[in-house]
Amino acid sequence: MELIPAIDLKDGRCVRLYQGDFAQATVYGDDPVAMARRWADLGATRLHVVDLDGAKAGRPVNTDAVQGIVRALKIPVQLGGGLRREEDIIAALALGVARVILGTAAVAQSDMVARVAARFGDQIIVGVDARDGLVATDGWTNTANVRATDLVDHVAGLGVRRVIYTDISRDGTLTEPNFAALAELIRPGGPAIIASGGIATTAHLLRLAQLGAEGTIVGKALYAGVIDLAEALVALRA
Repeated sequence: MELIPAIDLKDGRCVRLYQGDFAQATVYGDDPVAMARRWADLGATRLHVVDLDGAKAGRPVNTDAVQGIVRALKIPVQLGGGLRREEDIIAALALGVARVILGTAAVAQSDMVARVAARFGDQIIVGVDARDGLVATDGWTNTANVRATDLVDHVAGLGVRRVIYTDISRDGTLTEPNFAALAELIRPGGPAIIASGGIATTAHLLRLAQLGAEGTIVGKALYAGVIDLAEALVALRA
């Protein structure tokens, strides 16, 4: 299982939100490129970057910071936040981003998602962000009348091969992942599942690996120092 450190960008800085609340943002650094290099130097094989301002605005905002990160690293970067138009997806890939993450677009623009999935294959990921089992959109500021499990099945039918599942109530809380929800989603023949939200211990990581998660995105636990990236990577390899 791949452990993917997260960098969330707000106003050009590295932050973490609590349960997706923009009013509860903790700043962990003013230099996203330096933070990206830190995780790469500690052994990360991939980086997860979210343009929080873009997610809220519905269009990419922190493009300069994203470009700086991509240029500074030799490891692949996956990017989400505000990518709701086909031209923005193409522009992100042109920056050198290895994968793009579609969230709101997966709910509202099935035809576009099917089109880019057919064109770009594994470079397209759908982010399914759930609040009480229902999908949240627009930077987690709205809730759609769509169940997370149904959206995963829907996008798989559109040709999407990989899904990031986030339980918003766990995100940034350092409690534990929603193992029950993840167990429903990880199944033979379904899309690969990357888990996100609530991870606080190496034991959580090992349990996710046992469930069959392809990867896990870790943010707050790394920034707060409750998980040591280098040690966690050794534990997963063992």
